[in-house]
Amino acid sequence: MEYRQLGRSGLRVPALSFGAGTFGGRGPLFSAWGQSDATEARRLIDICLDAGVTLFDTADVYSGGASEEILGQAIRGRRDAVLVSTKTGLPLGDGPQDWGASRARLIRAVEDALRRLGTDHIDLLQLHAFDASTPTEEVMGTFDLLIAAGKVRYAGVSNYPGWQVMKAQAVAERHGWPRLVAHQVYYSLIGRAYEADLMPLAADQGVGALVWSPLGWGRLTGKIGRDRPIPEGSRLHATEQFAPPVEVEHLYRVVDALEAVAEETGKTVPQVAINWLLQRPTVSSVIIGARNEAQLRQNLGAVGWVLSAEQIATLDRASEILPPYPHTPYRQQEGFARLAPRLA
Repeated sequence: MEYRQLGRSGLRVPALSFGAGTFGGRGPLFSAWGQSDATEARRLIDICLDAGVTLFDTADVYSGGASEEILGQAIRGRRDAVLVSTKTGLPLGDGPQDWGASRARLIRAVEDALRRLGTDHIDLLQLHAFDASTPTEEVMGTFDLLIAAGKVRYAGVSNYPGWQVMKAQAVAERHGWPRLVAHQVYYSLIGRAYEADLMPLAADQGVGALVWSPLGWGRLTGKIGRDRPIPEGSRLHATEQFAPPVEVEHLYRVVDALEAVAEETGKTVPQVAINWLLQRPTVSSVIIGARNEAQLRQNLGAVGWVLSAEQIATLDRASEILPPYPHTPYRQQEGFARLAPRLA
């Protein structure tokens, strides 16, 4: 397993990490993701550790806290061998203190997460969504308190607009507080919006991307194609309403390219899709999920080899879309194009 620095921090993370959203299986969304109990979770974590996957990501909202509980049980006795990442901020109830990123909410959320995980610290705490009602100074100041108390090691966010990431970095810099080192983002061959603003920001500010849903919410598993509609039993039937949207012809164009490259390399479609992400700028780790051992072992096969420049170009062409304004002229007009940053 390759290990990479998490953004501009000293924390080294594996190129692949494991998402524990499949642990617990409570509620209509998370039961469709997976329903691993503590015994199965421990088996999956055994396989991960054997492969060098040491970072495990969860959230308090996953199955109402059950994911954190099961992850905690599964890593018991080997806490020093793993890194634990969790997220908070999304609503867990209807009360005024049950959502958001206020100081009161964050402190309580961390205490609750530590109890569920059965640990004394969280390696990476990420805010699951931007809370417009809480001042940035309060948020970053609370991160500083939690890190100083030893309850959190590093701070990050997830699904944040770029201007708020930059504002948080500026506030931290002004006060001498810890800066954000991670941004958990949606990024895939059928969802490249991350590249427009968030990727250049990450490169400039030293924020490592932790990629969620690298297979486009299950659309890039190789089971869906031009002549293959969503199969019976697919979780997409139950969860597509929550998925990042994609135009059908664009999906098929990407799948066609993936299948061609998979045939050339002797790899599977998911392995090619994940390997492409691992070669993108600012990506620190790609979060893989699995409902069973077979899925996990297939996803682990995405590392240990690299796509050729020609194969990457094939995937780039098939998946590229024109970004929204103000990025459009930098792609379409020569004068603007000369000024555009090139990360890829």
